Amino acid sequence: MDPIVIIGSGLAGFTLAREFRKLDTATPLALVTADNGDFYSKPMLSNAFAQGKAPQQLVNTPAARMAEQLGIALATHTPVTAIRPEKREIDTPDGPLRYGNLVLAIGADPIRLTLDGDAAAEVLSVNDLADYATFRQNLEGKSKVAIIGAGLIGCEFANDLAGAGFSVTVVDPSPQPLASLLPPEAGRELVEPLARLGVEWRFGTSVETVDRQGDGYRLTLKNGEILDSECVLSAIGLRPRTALAKEAGLATNRGIVTDKRLRASDSHIYALGDCAEIDGQVRPYVLPIMHAARVLARTLAGDPTDVVFPPMPVAVKTPACPVVVQPVGRDAVGQWQVLEQADGLKMVFIDGGQRITGFVLTGQQTSARAEMIKLLAV
Repeated sequence: MDPIVIIGSGLAGFTLAREFRKLDTATPLALVTADNGDFYSKPMLSNAFAQGKAPQQLVNTPAARMAEQLGIALATHTPVTAIRPEKREIDTPDGPLRYGNLVLAIGADPIRLTLDGDAAAEVLSVNDLADYATFRQNLEGKSKVAIIGAGLIGCEFANDLAGAGFSVTVVDPSPQPLASLLPPEAGRELVEPLARLGVEWRFGTSVETVDRQGDGYRLTLKNGEILDSECVLSAIGLRPRTALAKEAGLATNRGIVTDKRLRASDSHIYALGDCAEIDGQVRPYVLPIMHAARVLARTLAGDPTDVVFPPMPVAVKTPACPVVVQPVGRDAVGQWQVLEQADGLKMVFIDGGQRITGFVLTGQQTSARAEMIKLLAV
């Protein structure tokens, strides 16, 4: 029997393997990954510095132990170079590997701006444990960090680094933090608390050039301002990895296109996690990924099941100003409404049918999370 092959050893890949093994202990299962296969919590990367955690301290389970626990054939440091759907096989440097069903859990890449300057290539991003190790190494002996992007990851890093004693400047073309996730009123709630922690904000502009300046960097902003920093981190979002699927002839859009059963445009290929566009939506957060993995495990074990996502609020890791949000789609029609504005902010999104389909809580209002979930239209 050809194995079920999972490409990717992140949260999506390993969660699927674990959930599948709960249902089926006999079917051969293989996992192929380009990295070392150690299992760790990726969300911890943006708040580990203030806790003083070195890269290896973030590893929950080493690769060999994961393979033993799950009864899988694990191929590490093995990039997949091609998928051949007509043969049901993938190409690797070690030769082809056949599959019965294939799951793409290959994640997403950091979006990189096109920057000018002689040090543009030295701008860092953190998307995995190796990136985090490089970032920590670059911060040794430094005190000033510039962050490009005031989205979720940028704000989490800003809070973490400022809490660790760094001088942090965040640059973003939007007028407030978390502009793509929160309504303006809620985004503005983060400005003062993080400023008190030591974060300086530069809104309404962007970085154009990054040049070497002694042992550090000089950033020229679009508005003409000059910033000096000792380390530059880009955190402007992620783009689903679709190239491998596209080259194999699979349908792609913002992500690898799947139906409600996470099946791609080939009946023996599935996509899961940051790389997948499930029934028209990319769902990159931890809880949706774990939920989808459990559902896909049932399908692969012989019980075809549609994935239906319950409310899964996102907690932004900014202790200076806690935020919980039940996001709404980028094309959602409706309006945000403030319910309370004391010790934080409580807002709901009301759609065209006068239903509550999203909410935002900040500060002490985050304690109302369970209450707000009950108000959501199902």
